[in-house]
Amino acid sequence: MAQCFEEITPDLADWIRQQRIFFVATAPVAAEGLINCSPKGLDTLRIVGPKEVAYLDLTGSGVETIAHVRENGRIVLMLCALAGPPRIVRLHGTGQIVSLQAPGSEELAKLFPGLPGARSVIRVRLKRISDSCGFGVPRYEYLGERDAMTKWAESQRPDGLARYRFAKNACSVDGLPAWTSQDQPTPPAPPADPDGHG
Repeated sequence: MAQCFEEITPDLADWIRQQRIFFVATAPVAAEGLINCSPKGLDTLRIVGPKEVAYLDLTGSGVETIAHVRENGRIVLMLCALAGPPRIVRLHGTGQIVSLQAPGSEELAKLFPGLPGARSVIRVRLKRISDSCGFGVPRYEYLGERDAMTKWAESQRPDGLARYRFAKNACSVDGLPAWTSQDQPTPPAPPADPDGHG
């Protein structure tokens, strides 16, 4: 039977920490806008308090979550048991984007592994915490994390990541802006010409 919780209980917190994957869903205000749902892994979810969670946002092919949260704040995280007893947990709330360049973000960043390509932390103040049976979720065996994203981010170096974010992560697919002027005030410098021609 589905149930709601007033807060993240110790037992629920233990279960959340055991999950290897979670999903994040957001949507723009516009009715014709595209809803987004993204899978997350790499040990990037943390319980910050009884009614608050946060996750480390890594540079990727899109920036939907950031753009949607900046516009309206609505967000839900979903976890489901892929091993052990079936269970689905949904964490509905209001999101806040914390740029890793913002003053005071260091303490929050310390909660997470030092993964290359990290661009922000998404904090979520929870309004509804619920679980349900999960009987329709199949069983899967965890084999390990993929390293393609972190290897790519390492290969880009900070300047390359800045250029990528400016070119590819400026707005959502619907055209909503993702970054404020404080996050990314100026375009990054172009790469140096190895032949010395500019």
